[in-house]
Amino acid sequence: MTTRTFGEPILRREDPRLVRGDGRYLDDLGQGAYEVAFLRSPHASARILEIDASAAISVDGLIAIYTYEDLEGRMAERLPLLIPHPSLTAGRTGYSLAKEYVRHVGEAIVMVVASNRYIAEDAVGLIEVSYEIFPPVVGIESARAADHLVHADVSDNISAHMIQEVGDARSEIANSKHQIVLDLEIERSASMPLEGKGVYAVWDSDAKEMRLWSSTQTSTGVRAAVAAKLNLPLQKVECTAPDVGGGFGVKIMHPWPEEVLIPWAAQILNHPVKWTEDRREHFISSAHERQQSHHVEVGFDDDGRIAGLDVTFFHDNGSYTPYGIIVPIITSTQLLGPYKPSSYRVEFTSLYTNTVIVTPYRGAGRPQGVFAMERTIDAIANYLGMSRDKVRDVNFIQPGEMPYDQHLTFQDGRPLIYDSGDYPASMAMLKKMIGWDDFEEYQQLARLSGRKVGIGMACYVEGTGVGPYEGGFVQVETSGRVNVSTGLTSQGQGHQTAFAQIVSEELGVPIEDVFVETGDTRRFAYAVGTFASRAAVMSGNAIALAARSVREKALRIAGDALECDPRDLEIIGGVVQVKGDPTNCIPLKTIAVLSNPLRYAFDESAQAATQFAVGDTSKPPILEGEEPGLESRDYYSPLQSTFASGMHAAIVETDPETAEIKILKYVVVHDCGRLINPMIVEGQIHGGVAQGVGGALYERMEYDENGQLLNASFMDFLMPYATEVPFIETGHLETPSPLNPLGIKGAGEAGVIPGSALLASAIEDAEGFEIRKMPISPSELWQLRIDHQNGLVPTLKIGEKQK
Repeated sequence: MTTRTFGEPILRREDPRLVRGDGRYLDDLGQGAYEVAFLRSPHASARILEIDASAAISVDGLIAIYTYEDLEGRMAERLPLLIPHPSLTAGRTGYSLAKEYVRHVGEAIVMVVASNRYIAEDAVGLIEVSYEIFPPVVGIESARAADHLVHADVSDNISAHMIQEVGDARSEIANSKHQIVLDLEIERSASMPLEGKGVYAVWDSDAKEMRLWSSTQTSTGVRAAVAAKLNLPLQKVECTAPDVGGGFGVKIMHPWPEEVLIPWAAQILNHPVKWTEDRREHFISSAHERQQSHHVEVGFDDDGRIAGLDVTFFHDNGSYTPYGIIVPIITSTQLLGPYKPSSYRVEFTSLYTNTVIVTPYRGAGRPQGVFAMERTIDAIANYLGMSRDKVRDVNFIQPGEMPYDQHLTFQDGRPLIYDSGDYPASMAMLKKMIGWDDFEEYQQLARLSGRKVGIGMACYVEGTGVGPYEGGFVQVETSGRVNVSTGLTSQGQGHQTAFAQIVSEELGVPIEDVFVETGDTRRFAYAVGTFASRAAVMSGNAIALAARSVREKALRIAGDALECDPRDLEIIGGVVQVKGDPTNCIPLKTIAVLSNPLRYAFDESAQAATQFAVGDTSKPPILEGEEPGLESRDYYSPLQSTFASGMHAAIVETDPETAEIKILKYVVVHDCGRLINPMIVEGQIHGGVAQGVGGALYERMEYDENGQLLNASFMDFLMPYATEVPFIETGHLETPSPLNPLGIKGAGEAGVIPGSALLASAIEDAEGFEIRKMPISPSELWQLRIDHQNGLVPTLKIGEKQK
């Protein structure tokens, strides 16, 4: 009998409950609570002149109406700037309710509390607001021109400007035999989780305690923010993330205005209060991402080896910068991927616009960087007449060069040092899976029959497991039940399964005996959150360390009980036994009894633990340095991030008449170190690929010149259905990380990162002309064909080698 679970494709333990409809999401909570609706700005840039709520006062069921003028103390201050940075020289954040000015459509102005949401919405409709409307700043070019300002005290609309350089890239480019210049663009999109944001708060006026629930990716962060805003001791605030219907980054941003306003109202009214975001609110008042414009200059030799790479890009950060400049920093550093240019210079400018704020969305700046780098690699191959895989090969970091220092500073302020990876091996696996070497013949045959098919590839490296820390708690009860808790939250990652697998393996217990809780500050008070593909690396290792401590204590106690050396013991199936003599054993649950000397007996197990039944009377019941119970709490705090990697390849077909784009084959090779559960990793990859396909071919946020979001509904915002997501073949390469005890790396964002770069490469190969902007729709591809015929879009060039 063994309890090997690590690395096994165990079915997710959380799924039966969720599939049955037994999940408990935010809106399932708080029956009987007052409910909230918000009056939000219909204008992108305006001054609030007057708010007239007189018509709403008489609405039956109305409880309260609040504007900024009702906020006091810390609630009247700006929301926090969560991640300051020296380069963020003009960081600006908003207020919980707009103070005098609104800076994007959807900014909250008035909060209405009523006995139910319907009445609250009716009251909102009766409130009249007068505005002085200003010309808005929409898009990167408008922000750069600075004819109008988002913030009056930011005269150039620039929130941040940052340069990192390794070597002298511009000199290297100038002295290179070949040079290419590219201008590339990725448009704005958003994550669209199945469940929007939501908050439910209960104030205990006797105990002066706040209990709240939030659909968040960081319950500990929300807890701290609410305690600060309401001027409450941290120990008097508790926050739980219930079942969360998707996060994808938008819910790591905190506190949202609603996350402090709802508990504030609950405290004032001394009554439970709840707010659930509707879909339009999510479109116009949550967060977007992606929009960047890149100018790339590259110098290289006859073999395609990059001597110098110079990238300048502009990033649209929306109306405020509460989450700092994490996204463009990640773009600027992760752009290099698995390559090693001799020199690299990157400069970015982050700009204010009168649009929804920009915070990380799954991939978090990496899709833009990978698009820039992979388009550059393909352009070099095209220029030289070389195969695209060969240009990648000559620029790859080699396995023997690991750890590899890119000499840049990553988003966590730590050095960008790749810990492990085998990029040539990944490429070999990818080419075999997609049939790279045989594709040219297939393409020629297709063209003879009037079909347009193309093949593409894209590579990436992803920094995962960023600090500062996470913790884990493991406890063995006298029943044999093993309780595990960690502070970070879950939004579909399979934590209840993967973390149970870790404990089962480390502690030698059946996985059925392990129960995992996440995202509840009552269970675990100190944590950071679930984002940046960090949960398995951070909490997984913390839980493993805690389990190892429990194992060590169990073996020590068992050694005393069995009168043998703990080093001669092992734990199999929840039983501690002498190696080679399984009959000489003691159940782990009995050790849990022995670990906790009792005065009172509550059941048969407790009887065996009373002071009359256990212990050497010459010693205290609890030895010095020991604690009662078979349990341990531990933390994992890494020196730096660990770096996963992957490569995707796809074959596409573009319709000669309609320009419809169809994905015929899609393969992924991924390296996230040791796999805890291959099935869960593949699920993460599949979900990411779906979002990558969406971002490449369908999804975009379409603003007009007035700052109005034109497609703020699922009627108009196009997302791929299951019919548009291809079947995905996945290959796993495991290069363990030397940086953590489990040798693992993150996997949560892998699928989405190279989507735009990959499909641009494949479409370009099918069409024979350059693709510089994503996403791309059939109508846009059709127009590019016309522009290409008129000489406005460059044909794929033939380099001198091919000539």
